[in-house]
Amino acid sequence: MPRCGTVVLAGRPNVGKSTLLNALIGEHLAIVSPKPQSTRVPVVGILTRDDTQFVVTDSPGLLAPEYRLHETMRAHALRALADAEVIAYLHPLPEFPAPPLWEVAKLDRAPKTPIVTVYTKADLAPTSTALHQPPPSSTAIVSAVTREGLDRLLDTLRAHLPESPFHYDPDAMATQPLRFFAAEFVREAAFELLHEEVPYSLACEIDEFREEPTPVYIRATVYVERDSQKGIVVGQGGRTIKALGAAARAKIAALIAQPVYLELRVKVLPKWRRHAPSLKRLGYAV
Repeated sequence: MPRCGTVVLAGRPNVGKSTLLNALIGEHLAIVSPKPQSTRVPVVGILTRDDTQFVVTDSPGLLAPEYRLHETMRAHALRALADAEVIAYLHPLPEFPAPPLWEVAKLDRAPKTPIVTVYTKADLAPTSTALHQPPPSSTAIVSAVTREGLDRLLDTLRAHLPESPFHYDPDAMATQPLRFFAAEFVREAAFELLHEEVPYSLACEIDEFREEPTPVYIRATVYVERDSQKGIVVGQGGRTIKALGAAARAKIAALIAQPVYLELRVKVLPKWRRHAPSLKRLGYAV
């Protein structure tokens, strides 16, 4: 009987959830940035391996909310935990040992869902930090960069998945539409090109997405919170927004394996991170 179920990658911000999702799926789906809090809503990838289908959810980092966007990110993360068949609790191996998940998530009690503690960034850990004994069945050590431990992690997760027919076509790799990833890649380019607070104040809305005829035509609006931020994103003579568009276009084209024409414009949406209707409009409401 095949197995199929939801695996939720959970943990604090910047512990390697998005990098691990991309490594497991074999595609660049989730934003990867050394800056924390880049994942705002869950990104769901699908991995079908032999008789098992893993529906892998990269959830936002478990953080203490400072404003309404943070509150929605935390709510998305907690909902993902509640919907999981198995929780992969990520913690960097260089910071061994991991505190209990319920403490990190500030829950009243430990989840009843099976938890596999996944120590990430093994390639960055000194040998003295590694576990000296073979990891217990509820623990895995991985490096998404070198792919060390990924097969063992999947075997460990599989043991907790229910017997079930596949939920998705075996060739599928994600549950979200391409326009979702287009907006995410614009944000990823912003994290790479811009500094300080600007990437956190930036959101992207896809206004038009035409797949036919080629090249794929995408028109999008980049929102920031202040006029000064708009000036930074546009740049002198439009240089920054052109560079941002070129980087995002390359990422989208690599995912869909087609040429892309990306048109970006920048607008100010004051205090959108703290404004519930704006969060709903931009797809961040739970």
